[in-house]
Amino acid sequence: MIAVDTNILVYAHRQDTEWHARAIAVLMPLAQGDQNWAIPWPCVHEFLAIVTHPRIFRPPTPSPLALQAIRVWLGSPSCRVLGEGPGYLETLAHVLTAAQARGGQVHDARIAALCEHHRVRELWTLDRDFSRFTGLRVVNPLA
Repeated sequence: MIAVDTNILVYAHRQDTEWHARAIAVLMPLAQGDQNWAIPWPCVHEFLAIVTHPRIFRPPTPSPLALQAIRVWLGSPSCRVLGEGPGYLETLAHVLTAAQARGGQVHDARIAALCEHHRVRELWTLDRDFSRFTGLRVVNPLA
C-alpha cells in the first residue's frame, strides 16, 4: 500500500502551486484505481492547517472547500485512513528510538509509525526528512 503525505495533497489541491499538475497526475490514478492507498490522519490535519492558513496562501482555501477535498479523497473506494490502534505506541516507540527523533521530528515520526503500523510499503512525499526513518521506503512521485 502507498501512503500520501501532506505536501502531495496540498499541491494536488492548490492550483496556484508549481507542482499542481504533476500532483494531480500522480494522485488521480491512486484515487481512481483499485489498489489500496492511504492518507495518515496527521496528514489530513496538516493539510487543513496549511491550505486554510492566510499567511501561506492568499487567498487561503475556505475551510468548507478544504474539507470537501478531503471528503473526495477519502471517498475513493480504495483509500484507507491510517490512525492509531492497539499496539501503535510500541511501533511509535520503535520508530522514535531508531531514528533518534525528538522535538519537531516527532510529527514526521508519527506519520512513519502509522505507516509501519499499517504495513504501508512506501510513502509518497517531497519531504526528505522522512529518509531518517529506515523502515519506510520514501518516494518523490513528482520527480
